[in-house]
Amino acid sequence: MPKPIFSGNGSDPAKNERFIRMTTAPVEKLVWSMALPSIAITMTTSIYNMADTFYVGRLGTSEVAAVGIALPLMTIIQSIGVFFGQGSGIYMSRLLGEQKTEKASQVAATGMITGFFVMLLMAVIGILNIDYLVMGLGATPAILSHTRDYILYILIAAPWMAGATILNQQLRLQGGAKMAMIGMVSGNVLHILLSPLFIFVFDMGIRGAAIAAMLSQFTSFIILFVYGSRRQGNISINFRHFSPSRSNYYEMFRGGVPSLMRQGLMGVTHIIINHFAGAYGVAAIAAISINNRIMLIANSVLLGIGQGFQPVCGFNYGAKLYGRLKKAFWYCVRVATAGLFVISLAMFIFAPQIVAFFRREDLEVIAVGARGLRLMALSKPFIPLVILCTMMTQSVGKALFASISAMARQGIFLLPSLIIFTRLFDLGLLGIQISLPAADLISFAMVIPMLINVLGKMKEEPSPDAA
Repeated sequence: MPKPIFSGNGSDPAKNERFIRMTTAPVEKLVWSMALPSIAITMTTSIYNMADTFYVGRLGTSEVAAVGIALPLMTIIQSIGVFFGQGSGIYMSRLLGEQKTEKASQVAATGMITGFFVMLLMAVIGILNIDYLVMGLGATPAILSHTRDYILYILIAAPWMAGATILNQQLRLQGGAKMAMIGMVSGNVLHILLSPLFIFVFDMGIRGAAIAAMLSQFTSFIILFVYGSRRQGNISINFRHFSPSRSNYYEMFRGGVPSLMRQGLMGVTHIIINHFAGAYGVAAIAAISINNRIMLIANSVLLGIGQGFQPVCGFNYGAKLYGRLKKAFWYCVRVATAGLFVISLAMFIFAPQIVAFFRREDLEVIAVGARGLRLMALSKPFIPLVILCTMMTQSVGKALFASISAMARQGIFLLPSLIIFTRLFDLGLLGIQISLPAADLISFAMVIPMLINVLGKMKEEPSPDAA
């Protein structure tokens, strides 16, 4: 097994110490040291999304449906942030594994600055065309005004939301997961506290929930930018290091596209589902919205473990320590699968009670939501292998494999499943709900040969640039 070289440039003892820890410490301990802060971030993000649904649920079914219509937009905004954040962060982790800290600093600045201004431009275009945007997201006439009120403030917050996501990913992928956690969790907790204040005390209704989200995202961005990226041992964001070269953008594109595919297609799929569900009334949209928020809790554990694995994967791939990479990967698969099994079992058993927590007054929403939640729970234990395969291939620069596995569930299989079960089999709303677990199971079967191929070739491909 190749030995890591610790000399590097020697310019920052904290960075050398991090390199040694990432390439020599037990991988199980490393994964959890990175995963626990990431789980805290994703968990609190899920909780504030659920808290929003809970508070808005006190206003009415139409308001819950409006928040559900806005979810795809928020997913797409975050996918832009993840694209630039993971694209630059994954490249940074490999560079740090090779001890090229100066180059890593250029990549950090380029990813952050480019992503922020791309999202700013998209937000301005969205605000200028907000009526078309709201209708395009799937809003029905009954919830149009509520959806517009909510989405306006989400668009204003979009650059800060994407910026915070970029900084979070960059810090996490260079081994600074604890600082990333502090920045993101601070904003999430603030959102949970501000939502009821703006919604009920200030009597701002659904607009209050969006304003709380806007302020919380701005807070996370400031904490991560001013303090997080400048803490000793972390790569700081220095505007003088902005280096928009073709090679930098190519590597960011290669590392970020799988995340963009995974999350961006999720947003697109939610839009399509909203349009499909609109034919069955506001209660159907509200039930699907609640189910999506509930699933964020289950996914937060999986994503947290995967995000804990990625910096370990990137550093050790850059240092050519492939045995450590494989050991960390299979450990994460076992732990995540066991965790998702327990969570899915609880969701299946208590589905009616869970849905009723958000909209107790509407029996139709409870009935539709409970059925959908149970169907989604059936396939959840199969998802960890798919997600972790995507994250692993993404982290080692296998952009084609990562993109295919990222697109499998949300793009390649889910959209055809929706058409088959709703149109061909004429199952209506049940067809929408069946299509989700069907796509999960087919994706699981597809990634197995892909995974065998990538792991089997790793010894034969010592260069991280190998295709």
